[in-house]
Amino acid sequence: KGEAPASDLQGVAAILDAAQITELPRARVAVLDGIKSSPNQPIKRDGQVVRTLWGDLAWQLGGAEGYALVADADTSGTSPGKAVLETLLARCAPCVILIDELVAYVRQFEEGKALSGGTFDSNLSFVQALTEALKAVPTAVLLASLPESDKEAGSQRGVKALEALAHYFGRVQALWKPVATEEAFEIVRRRLFASINDKLAMESVCHAFADFYTANRDDFPQETQESRYFERLVHAYPIHPEVFDRLYEDWSTLDSFQRTRGVLKLMAKVIHRLWKDGNNDPLIMPGSLPLYDADVRNEVIYYLPQGWDPVLERDVDGERAETTEIENKDTRFGSVQACRRAARSVFLGSAPS
Repeated sequence: KGEAPASDLQGVAAILDAAQITELPRARVAVLDGIKSSPNQPIKRDGQVVRTLWGDLAWQLGGAEGYALVADADTSGTSPGKAVLETLLARCAPCVILIDELVAYVRQFEEGKALSGGTFDSNLSFVQALTEALKAVPTAVLLASLPESDKEAGSQRGVKALEALAHYFGRVQALWKPVATEEAFEIVRRRLFASINDKLAMESVCHAFADFYTANRDDFPQETQESRYFERLVHAYPIHPEVFDRLYEDWSTLDSFQRTRGVLKLMAKVIHRLWKDGNNDPLIMPGSLPLYDADVRNEVIYYLPQGWDPVLERDVDGERAETTEIENKDTRFGSVQACRRAARSVFLGSAPS
């Protein structure tokens, strides 16, 4: 909300340079969190009781003056309509509206039953009116997230809300999806790691991998021979791009695996265990996944059909696993965990199918 210069935010400086601007213009910002908000529990903003999403939006953007525009609609729980919202946005522009977990909020309303936050229909009407009002105010921007599947939407009301909201947002949307790209790499890396200060070490590791792939071109996929693969290594560092590719391309086909959220949740547990063990691998590879760890193992089998737990424990990774027994018998394998690394890699790449 303008409390820190944009140039001081991680990753923003490069964007400003590319756009050839030194600083972003100031804008009013409103944040609506569907998990934090309760449909039947009004909140207070500087002493003013606010009941609905539109009341909260108006107060965050315009304070008491902004709230006055929607006061009656907030009290009655009815949508303020396009004209009122257009006036609000025009007065408060430039402005940015951020909405998260909207489906989780709307699905709490039983159809035909009014709460202090309005009704199921009035909240959908508000979203429809808001998206229409945004068309008339070019310096007002809405950024909203929706679940990717009916399963994530939850109940039948959640699915109905998702379908309606997707329709209204679809009229004005500029769709953005973080998928299996460097964009997704950056999201995960910045959430799980501090800034990488030793750029020389990073480039040295990435060059070593890229050079090894080039020198052994017959043993690796064609994509590793492309010049941009070095860039992928850099973007993903310290996680190998193949880990991301398998999670985003294969594991994301599972209904319960929520792409970036699923990747973040799994990799957070992986990294925590590797850090506790003092792992010194130059990159986190498919073969680095500590499937012997109960938290990591439980996380991966949660997304899979029943029956995988004994497979991992006996065949892939763990004190009683056959791979461990083979490594204990032959130090050539055991010194580098060759069997376990191979089994972990096969599991990551094949289990979802």
